[in-house]
Amino acid sequence: MATLDTQLQLHLPPAQSGTGLDQDEEWCEIEIDGERRRIRFHDYAAIYEVPGLYEHLFGELLECGSPGVVCDLLSKELAADGADPAGLALLDVGAGNGMVAEAAAQLGVEEIVGVDLLPEAREAALRDRPGLYDDYLALDLTDMTARERAALDEHDFDAMTCVAALGFGDMPPAAFAEAFNLIGSPGWIAFNLRERFLDDGDPAGFGAFIARMLEEGVIEERARKTYPHRRSVAGEPLTYLALVATKQDDVPEDWTR
Repeated sequence: MATLDTQLQLHLPPAQSGTGLDQDEEWCEIEIDGERRRIRFHDYAAIYEVPGLYEHLFGELLECGSPGVVCDLLSKELAADGADPAGLALLDVGAGNGMVAEAAAQLGVEEIVGVDLLPEAREAALRDRPGLYDDYLALDLTDMTARERAALDEHDFDAMTCVAALGFGDMPPAAFAEAFNLIGSPGWIAFNLRERFLDDGDPAGFGAFIARMLEEGVIEERARKTYPHRRSVAGEPLTYLALVATKQDDVPEDWTR
């Protein structure tokens, strides 16, 4: 794992100025040699370019625990089912710089493939966690080439993680469905979503999409947990839902047209 350069200073906005900012509107400033640069939290490409910034900002300052929470929930359900994590072929979707894969590997998962839309995410994962992934592809799941799809199909995935990647328009349901349909049935699915999206609706449509998957038996829920994903810049907990399910069938193509 990369550590933040001690010559770099990170500044969060005062807590009172963060009040009222939605999660995808929050920002920080980094200072190098007296020059400040503002970065929006959801400008992941810019964050990944600075070694150690993601871990320091989200993991240390804002106390993000989602990688561990989701993977621990998955681990408990695997154990209850008598499944060996070492036997899984895991697709890590919205993989970022590898924090989720690192948590999965600590649980005993040995075959992990990452997928992310951003080339910067792939570069950061290979830079900061070399050897963690069996493969890592930077691609658009809704517009895969034949070569990219073949590279993923080679792995015979039977598990998928998707952590802190849903909602806020970062990943459309169609991309999630494409990844999901790469997993064999039965298979294991572990992901999280901001809790309010299930109640108030998500502009990207994920709340309704996940509800339909459950209602129509595409997935079978095994466990869920409500927990603080991280703190906001104003110090308030951001409540998320972690869900572990078994895949029973593919998402029909007409669901995401």
